[in-house]
Formats: sequence, C-alpha cells, structure tokens
Amino acid sequence: MKLYSHLTVLVAVLMIALTGCNDDNGDDQNPPPSSGMKGNMTIKIDHVWAQSEEPFALNQTMTHPMSGEELSFTKLRYYISNIQLHQTNGTTWSETESYHLVDMTETPGLESEVTINDVPTGEYVAISYLIGVDSLRNVSGAQEGALDPAEAMFWSWNTGYIFIKAEGVSNASANGTFTYHLGGFLEPHSSINEMYFEFQGAKLEIIPEAVPSIHLVSRVARFWHGGLSTAETPMVHMPGETAATLAENFAGGVRFDHIHN
Repeated sequence: MKLYSHLTVLVAVLMIALTGCNDDNGDDQNPPPSSGMKGNMTIKIDHVWAQSEEPFALNQTMTHPMSGEELSFTKLRYYISNIQLHQTNGTTWSETESYHLVDMTETPGLESEVTINDVPTGEYVAISYLIGVDSLRNVSGAQEGALDPAEAMFWSWNTGYIFIKAEGVSNASANGTFTYHLGGFLEPHSSINEMYFEFQGAKLEIIPEAVPSIHLVSRVARFWHGGLSTAETPMVHMPGETAATLAENFAGGVRFDHIHN
C-alpha cells in the first residue's frame, strides 16, 4: 500500500511539472496580444502658425507669411473621425463611434485634446483618421454626441456636415472678415481628408495604468497655401472646389511630432 501511494504521488507531481512546462512554452510562442485588458490614451494637437510654428491662439493677430495679410481667428472647429491604431503585425484597432469635435473655443490655448478610451493593451506604431465625417454619417439622419446638429456643424441632409469651421478678422477682405464653412462628401470635390502617421520608430504603449499621448502639430496658416487669400476668397459656405482645396490645405499642415508614454 505504501509503495502504491508513493507511486501515485510521484506520477501526480510529474504530470503537474509537465503541464507547467507545456504552459510556459505555449505562452512564449503565442503570447496573447492584450489579454482582454484595455487602457486609455489622448491625441494632443498643438496649433501653431506657419512654418516658423509660432504659438497660435484665437483672437490673436498673426501675419500670413505669403500674402502678408493680418488675420485673427475668432473660431476654429473641426471633426476628427474614424480613428484607427496600427500594430507592426498588421493588426488594426478601430474606435467605435469615432467622432470627435476639436473646438478651440473650449481650449483657447494652442493645444487641443481628444480622449480615446478602451484601447486594447499593446504597442502601436501608426495612427490613421479622417479630418471630416465619413459619407455614410453625412446621410444617416439625426445623430447624437459630436454629430448632434445642435453643435451647429450641420447644413442639411443633402449637403451633410461642416467638417471645418474657421472664422475671423482680416485686414484684406472687403468686409473685414473671413468665414470658411468647409464640407462636402461627394466627388470630385470631397472635403474629407484621410490622415496616416507612422510614429517614426517610436511606439505607443497602451497599458491600464497609464494614459499615453500622440502629439500632432497643426499649422493653421496652411489654409491659404498655394496663393489663396482672404482678399480674393473671404467666404466659403457650400461644398465645391474651393471648399475642398481649403480643407486639403488645412489637412496638409498637420504632422506627427512625438509620443509621450
């Protein structure tokens, strides 16, 4: 009986040891990407002026480096939507209900912030998003949150959302102001701009205990890239070629700067 008991105990110990070894090998070969855990992050956008990247703020007079016009913004609002984060293995995470309204009247300093919650833990090497609102949501009826028509960023069910709203004062326009309400989702003059930024060797590390940030820089003077001016174009209120050009110019002024984990 004693010999049988000793053999039974020995076999049980060996089985536990072998099982533990197999589990370790499995974890090394196929580590879970996130283990079901999630974390939060932010996108921080530093709004600056021209290539010199001087600090930019509302109600501050700035001189455009190309036209020489003196401009002061009283309003700058725009949509960031369809945010995706990309991993090195090709895996992409997409935020659900991904519609955010950046509003400098709420954050009058040069930096605006977008909060992204419930991101699967892991390391990400790139981000993509839209400046604007995708075509489906432009024709989807009354909506809530950032897309609520009460935000005053909506024209009608035919023309859809205003993607970028920029208003201000100009010493060169006929009436002393400029007003750009830029939108339109139909080709050939869509004002939706797709953005994609790799993190230049850095990695965004999502863990439950931290809130890392992606820092972008937006050069606001880029609206008037390519010879546009408030003297010639003081107002845009409808979709069309000029709206698409101004929106593309604005998107072209955004660049990735750094990651803060």
